[in-house]
Amino acid sequence: MSLVPVWAVPLAAQPREVRQGGFKFINPLLECEDFDPAGNVFLQNFKYKVQEFVDRKTALKSVIHISVYFRDMNNGPTFGINADEGFVPASLLKVPLMMAYFKVAEEDPDVLDQKILYKGPQKKYDIEQYVSPGQTLKKGRSYSVEDLITRMIVYSDNQAAFLVYRKSLLDRLFTDLGMVAPGSRKPRGSITVKEYSSFFRILFNSTYLNRYFSERALSQLSKSEFKEGLLGGVPQDIMVAHKFGERVDKDEKQLHDCGIVYHPRRPYLLCVMTRGDDFEELEGVIRGISALVYQEVDVQYRDSPPSGPGTPSGNPREP
Repeated sequence: MSLVPVWAVPLAAQPREVRQGGFKFINPLLECEDFDPAGNVFLQNFKYKVQEFVDRKTALKSVIHISVYFRDMNNGPTFGINADEGFVPASLLKVPLMMAYFKVAEEDPDVLDQKILYKGPQKKYDIEQYVSPGQTLKKGRSYSVEDLITRMIVYSDNQAAFLVYRKSLLDRLFTDLGMVAPGSRKPRGSITVKEYSSFFRILFNSTYLNRYFSERALSQLSKSEFKEGLLGGVPQDIMVAHKFGERVDKDEKQLHDCGIVYHPRRPYLLCVMTRGDDFEELEGVIRGISALVYQEVDVQYRDSPPSGPGTPSGNPREP
């Protein structure tokens, strides 16, 4: 018996989003019209294919749980798998921390030039990382807030994040966005794939930060050193603005990767959070889901014209 897609979303029946364009990473939302009479593209549901992949992987003893959230960034068709499961965000919280600083910088640009002295590793944050930072801070050297933000995003440096961490800034951001801070949740510190994905939607649509800082934030995220997750599942010339997070709790490991894949015809958001006992296996899960989703989007939009921001073949990402 063949599996039939559960739904198909006719994009012509979706409210048509009017966007500004002209940027590399963001696509500012200007207004939302009732319908697009010229639209004639159907996004066939491939959730069942991703579900089958998830089921196969969770049948393995090394993979305990997988959650997935997908969203078309132009017109919004979306699906989730185990999307309400809570995970420890770990380094994923460096994204809202960056956003919080950029929000302050809109009014006070000098905040990014402030210098902070690095006195040495803080024991609380000196945690062995599966994915080690490509560059680390030097004891006795002062760094600008802007440099530290770059390091915590591109290299996922925990020490850099510690130096710029300000609970009050994060609390303000979560309040502004109408979200509950992870530290106030039960189980404590948890967040879901759908909740976390909202940060990337907010940046892409430029609905919280202004256009300059939204573009700047996604540009930083596109330089992430971690290439074994979402990046590993897409062609070399496709830009991905993303952030990964890892966590070890006794014998259980968590690995997540969330971001925007700038498919030249259809940019989309993909967030995968995993729990298991082997980091390499979890990397493979994220990479496999990323490859499956990219292939589905690519096939369905192969004959469509380029749409939205992104990286055409003339602007490949760094190898």
